[in-house]
Amino acid sequence: MSGITYVRGDATAPQGKGVKVIVHVCNDLGGWGKGFVLALSRRWPEPEAAYRRWHRERAGNDFGLGAVQFVQVGMYLWVANMVGQRGIRRGSKGAPVRYEAIDAALGAVAVRAGELGASVHMPRIGCGLAGGTWARVEPLIERRLISAGLPVTVYDHD
Repeated sequence: MSGITYVRGDATAPQGKGVKVIVHVCNDLGGWGKGFVLALSRRWPEPEAAYRRWHRERAGNDFGLGAVQFVQVGMYLWVANMVGQRGIRRGSKGAPVRYEAIDAALGAVAVRAGELGASVHMPRIGCGLAGGTWARVEPLIERRLISAGLPVTVYDHD
């Protein structure tokens, strides 16, 4: 069982060959406008448009904490919009990150990436605006993705 590969670089330009899934965390309010999502939107319009539609039509779909939406942005490239934070502001309940939702979403990513024969790429999910800690997120990635035999690369932006 290999571990997570850490590299300096841009998670929107994943390294390596083959099918790739870029994973990131979204909020449960339908908001898209700060953090890593801006880098995604600069590169592709589809993930934001799909996320906003998914939220708008949430009465008739699975949108909610722990859910994942897979959006194809290239022949061998997918973006996984994972709903892993409650709201967008730190409040009386602490940071918006919801580790149990990230864990559930990563389980779905493991299944889909396995079906696609894909490697998984991400920034340090849940640790920016969501307010989480890598010490809590990294074990979830190891349990859900690494233990499933999926190659995972985490990008630290310069």
